[in-house]
Amino acid sequence: MLLRGFGVWRRNPGVMLLGLVPAFIVFVLIVGALVALGFSLAPFIEWATPFADSWTESWAAALRLTLGAITLGAAGLLAAVTFTALTLAIGDPFYERIWRAVELDLGGEIPDRGAGVWQAVRDSSALIALGVVSSLVVLAVGFIPVVGAVAAPVLGVVLSGRLLARELTSRAFEARGLTPAERRAVLRPHRARMLGFGVATQLLFLIPLGAVFTMPAAVAGSTMLARAALDGAPAPQPAQAVLPPSLAS
Repeated sequence: MLLRGFGVWRRNPGVMLLGLVPAFIVFVLIVGALVALGFSLAPFIEWATPFADSWTESWAAALRLTLGAITLGAAGLLAAVTFTALTLAIGDPFYERIWRAVELDLGGEIPDRGAGVWQAVRDSSALIALGVVSSLVVLAVGFIPVVGAVAAPVLGVVLSGRLLARELTSRAFEARGLTPAERRAVLRPHRARMLGFGVATQLLFLIPLGAVFTMPAAVAGSTMLARAALDGAPAPQPAQAVLPPSLAS
């Protein structure tokens, strides 16, 4: 689905180019925050681990290097989620045009209007809150001896992938007025595809400037993914009246 999203560049380059504008603005802000964190991380780790001053130099350096890597991993997860949330909130008019263009290509019943700017802001705020919680979980996992240094970044990619896929596919569902419970029911048979889509998007976000060029394609691909789930979902069955035994006979 993500590759199909990149294919929209060929069919609608003008619409996709608009999606680069908010992505680039937020990308610059996020990179600036990460660079600032990188410069201040070593002094902060040393301040937070005064007990290691009495250790041998090699053990103290190993501990602080591990803590720095874990912190950067958690910050990277939060940065990816925050990038997506802010980009979708700031660029809602641009990404609504991409969503509508893909919906028109796919055909079928298309809602008259999108989710709206304020709904995008609320969703983005909720996504950032979930990103903070996920970052804390990754940070905690990183402290597990031996396996933590490997498990933390892997878990970070998986958690951020789930969050990205959930947020990116929400536009098609919100435009159709589906409740959160109805969305979960529609997406339940497609959990593996959702995870694969989110992880692939997150991995491309890790490439320098990859987030900027991937974001429009991710919006297009997530619309295709949501439509595939909607088109494959069973139609709601009308409630049947329960007749008393005398009438049923």
